[in-house]
Amino acid sequence: MAKAFARELGVDWAGSSDETAPELLDAAIIFAPVGALIPAALKAVRKGGSVDCAGIHMSDIPSFPYEVLWHERRIVSVANLTRRDGLEFFEIARGLNLKPTITMYPLQGANDALDDLRKGRLQGAAVIIP
Repeated sequence: MAKAFARELGVDWAGSSDETAPELLDAAIIFAPVGALIPAALKAVRKGGSVDCAGIHMSDIPSFPYEVLWHERRIVSVANLTRRDGLEFFEIARGLNLKPTITMYPLQGANDALDDLRKGRLQGAAVIIP
């Protein structure tokens, strides 16, 4: 899905967090709310590159050696998307036939959802329902 969406937008490469880019990137965009992805993304960008955090919320960023940030790499949060940006995004996404994966958990099963997330048993998004 990400690769098709990237082609639609004219992006050179897209991949999951466990894939390695074929070359150093000018920038990396993180949509997942996982702070641990930031050090890995910094390692994937060239000197002067940018890691853009595109989520509203993100877990804590773990400590990492300064050399990962060295050479004028930047971490930027993006929190100023407009409603029109969202509408344009969904118009493009609609044409890509995306099929999101959702696992629903009852409120009483919230700890099970967290456990599944920690142990890598979760595909897609977890949704806690009342």
